[in-house]
Amino acid sequence: MGAQGAAECTKPARDACSTARRCATIASVEIVNVRITTVTDDNVARRCDGCLEVIAGTPWRINILDIVAPERAADWTDAPAINPGPFEFHPDPDHVRRWMAVKGYLFCRKGEVREIMRPIPIPAADGGSVRWALCDGIHRDDHEIVPA
Repeated sequence: MGAQGAAECTKPARDACSTARRCATIASVEIVNVRITTVTDDNVARRCDGCLEVIAGTPWRINILDIVAPERAADWTDAPAINPGPFEFHPDPDHVRRWMAVKGYLFCRKGEVREIMRPIPIPAADGGSVRWALCDGIHRDDHEIVPA
């Protein structure tokens, strides 16, 4: 920046820097003539897990509770039965239901799509692998499992 550039930025704080002599300011995301591009929020990488479209603003998130509380640390070769999230969506519950259907999850129709969903193991009739249903867990009676 040089001695002359440093002298230009010693103006009182109440005076604005001119465009010809730019001072390092946070507002322009530039400090000591170094651009800091990671501070700005111009990335549109937040996509809905249901429709895969860009989410404008703050995404709506759901988390899936742990299936069981582990009594020991998980081995690094173990794969979790369900990824607990968080998963990001548009605020429409249909986007969450679409995501659940693609993942092969079932849904409890007595519940609603909420921020925290509880996994329900559904044993296979032939004793094979377990299928999973998701429910908010607020109702007290038996689950009614339907395709998502």
